[in-house]
Amino acid sequence: MKITSYFKTVAAAVTSVVLLAGCGASADNNSSNATGASNGKPIVLKVGANPTPHAEILDYVKPKLAKEGIDLEVVVYQDYIQPNRALASGDLDANYFQHVPYLNDYNKKNGTDLVPTVSVHFEPLGLYAGRSKSLTNVKDGATVAVPNDTTNEARALLLLQDAGLIQLKDPNSLSETVQDIVQNPHHLKIQELEAGTIPRVLRDVDYAVINGNYAIDAGLKPSEALYSEKADSLAAKTYANCVVVRKGDENKPAIQALDKALTSPDVAAYIKSHFQGAVVPVFDAIQPTSSK
Repeated sequence: MKITSYFKTVAAAVTSVVLLAGCGASADNNSSNATGASNGKPIVLKVGANPTPHAEILDYVKPKLAKEGIDLEVVVYQDYIQPNRALASGDLDANYFQHVPYLNDYNKKNGTDLVPTVSVHFEPLGLYAGRSKSLTNVKDGATVAVPNDTTNEARALLLLQDAGLIQLKDPNSLSETVQDIVQNPHHLKIQELEAGTIPRVLRDVDYAVINGNYAIDAGLKPSEALYSEKADSLAAKTYANCVVVRKGDENKPAIQALDKALTSPDVAAYIKSHFQGAVVPVFDAIQPTSSK
């Protein structure tokens, strides 16, 4: 889940970033009896998100929330660290960009107490061609770029295993690392890189495992992937992207309204038609569970 001038342009095209002082208390204006406007003023709800697809989906539900008296402000981030920092510090009311394993790992490493509310979508991880254009006759010593954060690297290695390229010590584990590769017949060289940078090095490696949102940003299509995670896979159930809040905020009316809007049938239809397989709605079957 780093900001460059290019990504600033993308983010600006996706949504407006509104930076207001004292934003952490914005959702606290909710009364216990009303979801929306208080004293004739809309409730301000600040939600951090990556630009694609998260901010796009949030932008889609803005009008629906506005009818309930909620002014949804989307703050766009290009990395996977700042949205959690901003939420923990009170600069955001919620964020929407991550799956539960990543959240649990972040909480453990940073001493935070952030919790998931609802699962919204799954972005199939894809293995894309770089210098090598197919998975037949894989050359000896081929380089493969994978995300370097704990949860997404394990996910990438499972994908390489499913594609028949490597074998892991525990083929059903979601915590394997490169040290757990027990069979590597092609002597693949695994390059661990920050997830957001991988599309930019695609031409310099033989293959790359790319997160769905970054693939979309780079103009890659799911149909172009040499191999992808399946929609009914363990990964889909485990790595569904969730709305996340500070513990204790789950039942705030504005948060509940956001959750309801994001898991509505029209949002499912929008995701399917707009992203054409690069993003898959999962809220009809999956509920997030934090390990904390």
